[in-house]
Amino acid sequence: MVTQAMASETSDDANPPNTPNAETRAARTGQELVAELGTSRTAGSWIDAQGRPVVAVTDEKAAADVREAGAVAKVVRHTMRDLKSATETLKDAPKVAGTSWAMDYATNQVVVRADSTVSAAAWARLTEVAEGIGKSVRMERTDGTFTPRLNGADALFAGSGRCSAGFNVTNGQNNFILTAGHCGPVGTTWFSDQQGTKQIGSTVSGSFPGGDFSLVRYDSTAALSGADVVAVGNGQGIRIVGASDPAVGQKVFRSGSTTGLQSGQVTGLNATVNYPQGTVTGLIETTVCAEPGDSGGPMFADGLALGVTSGGSGDCKNGGTTFFQPVTKALDSLGVKLATAPGAAGQATPSAGSTGSAGSGAGAAVPPGTSSAAPGGAALPGAVGPVDTAPEGQTDSAASALDRLGEYRNLGPGLFVIAGSLLALVALRIRSERGRKRYRNQYSQSWG
Repeated sequence: MVTQAMASETSDDANPPNTPNAETRAARTGQELVAELGTSRTAGSWIDAQGRPVVAVTDEKAAADVREAGAVAKVVRHTMRDLKSATETLKDAPKVAGTSWAMDYATNQVVVRADSTVSAAAWARLTEVAEGIGKSVRMERTDGTFTPRLNGADALFAGSGRCSAGFNVTNGQNNFILTAGHCGPVGTTWFSDQQGTKQIGSTVSGSFPGGDFSLVRYDSTAALSGADVVAVGNGQGIRIVGASDPAVGQKVFRSGSTTGLQSGQVTGLNATVNYPQGTVTGLIETTVCAEPGDSGGPMFADGLALGVTSGGSGDCKNGGTTFFQPVTKALDSLGVKLATAPGAAGQATPSAGSTGSAGSGAGAAVPPGTSSAAPGGAALPGAVGPVDTAPEGQTDSAASALDRLGEYRNLGPGLFVIAGSLLALVALRIRSERGRKRYRNQYSQSWG
């Protein structure tokens, strides 16, 4: 949970803080060209290794239009309609838990993956369906198991376990936390402590399976503090200034209390995952690692909210595939918008929010009225700045964090191995610091 953000960087005249990063501009350029040319002449866009926007087109006239707009054109065989038709055929086939598929625009294919739980017989049946579709589908096996990343996250506790807060949102009358839908059904009551004495709010709307998003309405109606900041660990926060859709090939960041700040690339869009609990569609597929406890946490880039953590396979030691619920779709479905801090505009001065532990990646601010004071300051959009994460009357030292983690009453279900280990705490701090450096390096030009 985030409380106070302060600017540690200053802008310069050449690169004002609201100027999008080059990758963000490239993503927008590609998306706009696809929308302009239409799905019958294009098959998506992505960012190449040189950071250039690339648009898949089906004819030379469209290719010339793309080049004239300053992007790279690649003539492909399959249109967007072809790719969508392939996904519809896969959707109509018998469901196999542990499988997923996503559109990989760079290869002009729909990639079907199966985790380690899928039997050889089930894989053979799915392969037969794919072969019937044609060369627009590619089949791959992957290690690990596709599961929602529930349990172990800081700040949101319920009978079903713990989850990360994603982003603060509002409908103009009430304030909410946007998080993953699989964290709990409508009516779930959430607390900021394991003992269930500090109630945050209740889940009032959501989707899972189908989608993977939900709204937790704050019990308090007071203005949110630090509402537009997400925590990235070690007392640091990132200011969020808007929401967007990512592009294939774009570098993205995810914050979670289990593994801190991690980065990776978008590898597919409009992904479908057949979890054991049900099928979720329209997801973002990435190489960002995640582990149990990161569920519901925020994914972002260049100060823009992109998604909330849904699930995946693998871990942050060996890597894996992680899926995210797009923020834009969740906001539209729920009829809400991202919240901003009181008085926030441009370089805003946030006020104190609430607490979180060292390394916390729970994105939304905590309920109003439970904050601890911290020095004020201005945070640039997308920039990293200090954030007060120590509970009122306590320090945020490694020792006190270890004491809290080592207390068995503070542990969520299934997390005794992680929480009691000093080595795990040190590793989390190291991984979080590496993540913050990657974020700083990626977006330094927008800080000045």
